[in-house]
Amino acid sequence: MAAAAPSIILAPSRYALPRPFLKWVGGKGQLLGTLLERIGAAGQFRGYHEPFVGGGALFFELTRQGALRDGAALSDANPHLIEVWQVVRNEVQGLVDALAVLKSRHCEEHYYAVRADVPATPVDRAARIIYLNKTCFNGLYRENRRGGFNVPFGRYTDPPILDEENLRACSRALRNVDLRCQDFVSAAARVRPHDLVYFDPPYVPVSRTSVFTEYQKGGFGEGDQRRLAGTFRTLADTGARVLLSNSWAPLVLECYGEFSPLEVSASRNVNSRTDRRGRVSEALVDNFAALRPAKLAG
Repeated sequence: MAAAAPSIILAPSRYALPRPFLKWVGGKGQLLGTLLERIGAAGQFRGYHEPFVGGGALFFELTRQGALRDGAALSDANPHLIEVWQVVRNEVQGLVDALAVLKSRHCEEHYYAVRADVPATPVDRAARIIYLNKTCFNGLYRENRRGGFNVPFGRYTDPPILDEENLRACSRALRNVDLRCQDFVSAAARVRPHDLVYFDPPYVPVSRTSVFTEYQKGGFGEGDQRRLAGTFRTLADTGARVLLSNSWAPLVLECYGEFSPLEVSASRNVNSRTDRRGRVSEALVDNFAALRPAKLAG
């Protein structure tokens, strides 16, 4: 028989290592306690899958707690993002060196020069994305229709361009993790019964000014959201533990109504207009109530 899953701590520390090395729109740091509570209700699980990895806050928290004993598979359809994760895992020393150079030259003029130029090597491209992410306006990762990073300069006194201790901790956490550039359908094909899957897709927009679907060229439209709901349902039917977060929007409630979405409140501060920032409602969806307790074979 498999060993019993470790108890989940519901109040994670934001200062513990490893923690996300990128700031991501809709990052889950502030909702970790709620997510962990829901995962605790899922019972024992085997492997862990996160097909929209983003900043990876939940992955890193589960890693810190020793909850991922049967491996993890992280993926995303954005090749630029996955390349950064792969460099952190495989070439952290080169990444630290490259970020040290970028940090030493940081100013507004240098920011725009870096934004305009895409380096030739994976290490330098990864350093560029981390640098832009830490120094751009609002820490927002956004691509235009041509796939170019298009966020303006952020005026910070001392941006955390190089956090060497955390990068090395993240590299250790990723040592045996499967990292792939693929869409959520391909990622779902690798899920087994009793695996835990966390979907954190680009959110359904709640206004015309929403930027949640613009994290990569092409966006993530209504058709994609409906395909994702179908994938969620298929995985639930095969015995996987499936958890999803999205905006509290009519489309989400329509797609997942049979799973009784949970409404939670989160603070979102990515709108360029300060009067449109603040608390928003988000939806958490899972199939845990329908699961039957089961012991996992070793």
